[in-house]
Amino acid sequence: MRAAWLDRRVRREAKLLVKKAREALGVHRDLRTKEPEFAKVTDRVEKSLAAKDLAVVRRQLPVLDALIENLIKPEPKSTARDYVESIGAAILIALALRAFVVEAFKIPSSSMYPTLEVGDHIFVNKFIYGVRIPWTTIKFFQLRGPERGDVMVFIYPCDPDRDYIKRVIATEGQSVEVRCSVVYVDGVAIPSKLVDPASKYEDYSEESDKWTWSDVSIYAETVGDKTYPTYHQPERPQREKALADGMLNTGALRDFPHGRMPTCDDAPDRAKEIGRGVEGKIVRTKSDEDAKVCEQHEKYIVPKGHIFAMGDNRDNSNDGRVWGSVPVENVKGKALFIWLSYRELKPLKAKFQLRLDRIGNFVR
Repeated sequence: MRAAWLDRRVRREAKLLVKKAREALGVHRDLRTKEPEFAKVTDRVEKSLAAKDLAVVRRQLPVLDALIENLIKPEPKSTARDYVESIGAAILIALALRAFVVEAFKIPSSSMYPTLEVGDHIFVNKFIYGVRIPWTTIKFFQLRGPERGDVMVFIYPCDPDRDYIKRVIATEGQSVEVRCSVVYVDGVAIPSKLVDPASKYEDYSEESDKWTWSDVSIYAETVGDKTYPTYHQPERPQREKALADGMLNTGALRDFPHGRMPTCDDAPDRAKEIGRGVEGKIVRTKSDEDAKVCEQHEKYIVPKGHIFAMGDNRDNSNDGRVWGSVPVENVKGKALFIWLSYRELKPLKAKFQLRLDRIGNFVR
């Protein structure tokens, strides 16, 4: 039984080697004259197979195998070629990961303070909202859509050459209002708790290229299982006390909406050729004369296929209150964690100070 199995294996191996040898002799015709032994051994094995003389096949098989190995083996790759192929493969893998799975972004402004600071470098999960075909807005394999509370990177609706990062406040069909600095979604206030009534943060201005200190009050908002800090005007705690005492006469400066549609026409950094953005819809529920301070009188409805986003630095953010909603197809991914953070030391931009306490922090 075992002898028969071995015979079949010898015949199969011999046929494969003869086929390889014949192919080599056909491609490299000079082998027959330069290496006559190669052609002779090939003929001998082939004839022995035809005559079923396995004894000769067994003796000649190692000889033919060695000749094939020595005569038609591929040329060894050079060290330089090995390096080039390895680097090329690594670049292709990196590009594929960047295009479909994860991408790095740098935070350029203070609109998301204190969640994200100028000089934070973050990784963004691009797979969760769907794999985007590069240089298009076409997606597939979407795990889920953007949800309230997500910090997301998206193509800025007023300039498609720029990426923005904001927090999702509302999704399609929901209503958004900001009354006396409190955000309302579908008429319900996002829970907000005072954390620090008198704080400061160092803000960077791209226009002046300088760092300056700004006064803020800090509140903690809660959406679902996410609790995150937000910055507000330092006067907000006093305004809330005045409201409770019935002494407040006007709303806050960045309340929303203000009787007119947010569009790209109002954006400070829009691209000139973009013009107006998606307007959504404003629903008036009460006249300005009949509405009390901080009472609902109008609300903005997020259009279908869009989301509404705002910065956590509520009084220093160019966001949906200015230019409107974000098309879902513009969304690139969800912020994951900070992998590098540093503060540039002005005026020596070449030098920077690592912020070790921020590196490795997940974005909530």
